[in-house]
Amino acid sequence: MPCFRISTDPIDPEPFRSALAHPQAGACATFEGWVRNHNDGQSVESLEYEAYAELAEAEGQRILGEATAHFDLLAAEAVHRVGHLQIGELAVWVGVAAAHRGPAFDACRFIIDELKARVPIWKKEHYSTGASTWINCATKGDFAATSPPPGS
Repeated sequence: MPCFRISTDPIDPEPFRSALAHPQAGACATFEGWVRNHNDGQSVESLEYEAYAELAEAEGQRILGEATAHFDLLAAEAVHRVGHLQIGELAVWVGVAAAHRGPAFDACRFIIDELKARVPIWKKEHYSTGASTWINCATKGDFAATSPPPGS
């Protein structure tokens, strides 16, 4: 059964990768999203992620279910980290197993694109200038967020 999680702990991909093992699988595709040191011409020092965890996990689970059905996946796993992350840290991991490489690649891309568009996770960039700003806070889908999370 596909599984999407929100995690406050650093992501170790190995247990998720192991969960993809399936005797009918001929392909595994994974995606790792890392914190990078720049965005839109700004020098980024760190990122901060917040999520409405219960809704995020429900919508993430829905996305993995859609991908499993549409791409005939044998297994799917994804995890997104929340909290304050440093440059180089793993922010999101997606992995799928399928009988063939085409559906595996397509499903992996579908999942990360839909997670970014539909799951209520907010990102705040902290810049080398000392400034910070919430970015990409507007999402489409059932859980549209047009502003940073409450209390921010």
